[in-house]
Amino acid sequence: MAVRSADRPIDKVREEVIDQLIVNYGHEQLSAEAFERRLDEALASSDIAELNELVRDLDLQSDKTYADRKREELAPRLDRPVGSSGDVEYSINVFGGNNRAGTWHVPKEIRMINVFGGAELDFTDAVFSHPTLRIKVLTLFGGASIYVREDVNTISKIVCVFGGSDCQAPASGSSDAPVVIVEGLVMFGGVSIEVKRTLREKFIEFANRIRGLRSAGRSTENRPSDATPLFKSSGPR
Repeated sequence: MAVRSADRPIDKVREEVIDQLIVNYGHEQLSAEAFERRLDEALASSDIAELNELVRDLDLQSDKTYADRKREELAPRLDRPVGSSGDVEYSINVFGGNNRAGTWHVPKEIRMINVFGGAELDFTDAVFSHPTLRIKVLTLFGGASIYVREDVNTISKIVCVFGGSDCQAPASGSSDAPVVIVEGLVMFGGVSIEVKRTLREKFIEFANRIRGLRSAGRSTENRPSDATPLFKSSGPR
């Protein structure tokens, strides 16, 4: 017997509602304004009845094809690369700087030393090699900027002496998402930890790509997907 909607975990219900909003927007059943408004309400709501009401008038639902594409594009990537260079990497910056961004394989531990210098680590599109990443920082008259995903678990254990640490990243990601732990000592410097691109922005980008694929399919002659929906309909409600 199916679990009553009111007894289901709120995060699971919210995820399903957002999936259904994206699918229907991708098939042009919602305007851009309506999609973004309902998405904002879904992200902000903690009431299951309110969440269900956001999709009550929508027929299309996600299927395995959608779930696979979503996991490939949106979920944090956790995959130990073949031929990894090791579990520990160093970032030493003395009167200079070092930036790391894009799609890169993250080791188990990063040890960073900044002396009159700084570094920037961007994990937005990174591939995590281990479920937990430790960033050990020693900053003297320098600084570090660390950008993490909104859907990972972030923990800051920075000790500051005549310096500062600013952590604006959430620590409430999915239970199976990677964990990023930032720890160490900051003297006469600073460390900032923040989200570079929010989940809302990622959802909108993903939805627009699906909508674009749908439009491209209609403009291509004799394309099978032009006549067949990318996702299944839930039927009459």
